[in-house]
Formats: sequence, C-alpha cells, structure tokens
Amino acid sequence: MNLYEKFKEINGQFITEPTLIASKLSNIKAFIFDWDGVFNSGEKQANGGSSFSEVDSMGTNLLRYSYFLKNNRLPICGIISGEKNESAFYFSSREGFDFSFFKIAHKHDALNFICKDKNIKPEEVAYFFDDVLDLSIAKMCGLKILIHRKSNPLFTDYCIKNNLVDYITGSESGRFAIREASELLIGLANNYDSVIVNRTEYTDSYETYIQGRKLIQTKFYTLKDNSIEECDVLF
Repeated sequence: MNLYEKFKEINGQFITEPTLIASKLSNIKAFIFDWDGVFNSGEKQANGGSSFSEVDSMGTNLLRYSYFLKNNRLPICGIISGEKNESAFYFSSREGFDFSFFKIAHKHDALNFICKDKNIKPEEVAYFFDDVLDLSIAKMCGLKILIHRKSNPLFTDYCIKNNLVDYITGSESGRFAIREASELLIGLANNYDSVIVNRTEYTDSYETYIQGRKLIQTKFYTLKDNSIEECDVLF
C-alpha cells in the first residue's frame, strides 16, 4: 500500500495531488499552527484554556526533525491564536517554537509580521488550520492543511472551491489530526524511516537537532494599540 492509499484509508482527502504537495513542501521554511480546534477539539474551560495531546506534540517534533534532516537547519515554527491560552504558551516554550501570538483578531497581520521578521515569503509557510478566522492566512500560504470536522461540511466545501486547502485530515479536531498531518508531510519528504531510527537511537544527528531546539527562546506577541508587540506571559 502506497502513501496515498494509506492516508485515503483513514479518510484523508488529497485536494492537491500528493506529488504536488511534496513539491510545495520542498519550498517550505516555516510551520505555523492555529491552536483551538487544531491541537484540541476547540472546547474551552471557564478561564479560556484548552489542552493539547502528547501524540500531536510528538508529531510536530518528528516533522521538524524530518525538515532538519532535509535542510540541515530547523524550520521556523509558531502558533497564531485569536485567544489567550496558557496551554499554548507552555507548549510553544517547551517545544522550542519561535513564536506564540495571541489575541490577534486579524491573523494575517501575524503572518506578515513573521515573514518580515524571518525574511521569508508567505508561500514558504505551511499552515495548519480549522475555521473561518484562519482563512486570511490560508489564502496567503504555500501549503494548507485543514483539520477535519464533520460538523462543518459547507465550510469544507468553501475551502475546496476557493483553493484554500491542499489536504484535509481524516482525523477530526481533538483526535490527533496534527499527528496525522505531520506523518503525511514526513512521508512526502521521503525520510520517515530515517526520522524514526534516529529518534529511537538518539543519534548524534538527533542530539544536534535537540540542542538547536533548546537554544530557541520563544517570543510571545499580542496586539497593543493596533500594532503587534512582544510581551511577557505567565504560564
């Protein structure tokens, strides 16, 4: 069974052909994620918090290492959320993401900020998203992964009709969809076995990757007086 068949078997939808997704992936320099409805089901606690899964966390780690093996450098990584969420802050810091944005009403402003700060183009960004507020970024990015929910078939159709998605996960939000998307991209990078072997044996290559990750000091940003500014957060 080939990669296409494996992901079709779990109801993943290739809106763009796998070979073209792989071609897009070869140009990617950054992986940017929405938070609510992507790393979790979107359900919120009274304090605004929401959780994440270690299954998805491992997915992002393996994806970044896959990129490292291909490019001999770490990819840029960040979270852009419309809400303030301590779990997102903790995750970003623990995983060594470059950025964590919160309370950003117009998410494309955060993407533009990242592109300017890191001197990259929107088409060099892979974006993982789930809902309407993410479309201002999705229409700009080079690779678009939509996290599936059965409850919004019209939204899914809209994304397909308007060229806003390359792949739709078979897994629903809150059901390890980021792990699925990560495995897909590693498979398309054609180094899945190397990623697993190096991680399992904790080789010098993987150690170098981890040490590089530890050097990243996550920066937190929010909107103040109509401009995006760095800030301190507690978590």
